[in-house]
Amino acid sequence: MDNQEDTHAEATAASKSLPRNVKLLAWASCLNDIASETIFPLAPQFLLETLGGDRRFLGLIEGVADSTASLLKLWSGAWSDAVGSRRGFVLFGYILAAVVRPLTGAITAPWQMLAIRTSDRIGKGIRTAPRDAMIADSASADQRGRAFGFHRAMDHLGAAIGPVLATVFLWLWPGELRWLFALTLIPGLMVVALLVLGLKEPPVRSRAAKPFAFSLRPFDHSFRWFLLTIVVFTLGNSSDAFLLVRAAEVGWPTAALPMLWFGFHLAKSAGNWAFGAQVDRRGARRPMILGWAIYAVAYVGFGLAGSAWQIAGCFLLYAVHYALVEPAEKAWVAQLVDEQQRGLAYGWFNFAIGIAALPASLLFGWIYQTW
Repeated sequence: MDNQEDTHAEATAASKSLPRNVKLLAWASCLNDIASETIFPLAPQFLLETLGGDRRFLGLIEGVADSTASLLKLWSGAWSDAVGSRRGFVLFGYILAAVVRPLTGAITAPWQMLAIRTSDRIGKGIRTAPRDAMIADSASADQRGRAFGFHRAMDHLGAAIGPVLATVFLWLWPGELRWLFALTLIPGLMVVALLVLGLKEPPVRSRAAKPFAFSLRPFDHSFRWFLLTIVVFTLGNSSDAFLLVRAAEVGWPTAALPMLWFGFHLAKSAGNWAFGAQVDRRGARRPMILGWAIYAVAYVGFGLAGSAWQIAGCFLLYAVHYALVEPAEKAWVAQLVDEQQRGLAYGWFNFAIGIAALPASLLFGWIYQTW
């Protein structure tokens, strides 16, 4: 009887329609990633072959950009809690990215790519923590794994579509990278229109303005230990841009890299949706641990791979890592903290990832260039 009731409860939770805000933010992420991932798989080779940069500068770009974003995620998350509103942060972050990203088509020097990439990540930094808190605020407790899974699935779907569009464009107009980068303005403007017209502040129990603070004091030891775990893991990580460089080294032509990136994100999209629902049913801890273990295996594979098909297999395994870990981590944050502190909590979560990303990417870039 208990099993029947549990099964019925699970079915009821699964059948609930996700809130409007969750769907809007998911579609916004999809369109935004169509724009950003049209550029990203081509950017490393564009830097190395067209702008004259090297792998160390690539590490600097990715490290500075991600760390800047993470600092802003902490600030914007805390500030959205302080003012009792999140919508404005989300809108501004997407607008900034939509405006600066297409300028990649006009740059002529490596330092300009650093400036554009950092500005794009500033937009990401401003919007991410308030957006994640808005998703958690909008979804009920038994929907959060599915809500974050759906959001990440749509994000990765956009990241899969972008490279396909890039491949088709370059097939029709070979070598026209700069025009391709400039045209990313179109999906960026679609994101802005979608959110300006549709996104609303979610009704949240007694959200009132409160003093602005960065402190970890409001959080218990469970959340602090979780942050420490995230930092340690990220220090052993590096930017995915290096994996595209590795793919090119073992035989993937530059024109085919977008299709590799397409398959990678398509696998992540399908996995996020499937595993997000499992987080609601089974909990977040086991998917996180399994995902971290798979990550280690995938990175060993990237180092040992000697052919294009082996690299493709490593990307598939790496996608499984993301699919397991992303919805689990974000649902776990919401579970560990009070709803009035979610902006700050997601800010600290993203800050922990980004503050470790700079030394990780710089060290990886130096090792890669030297050995």
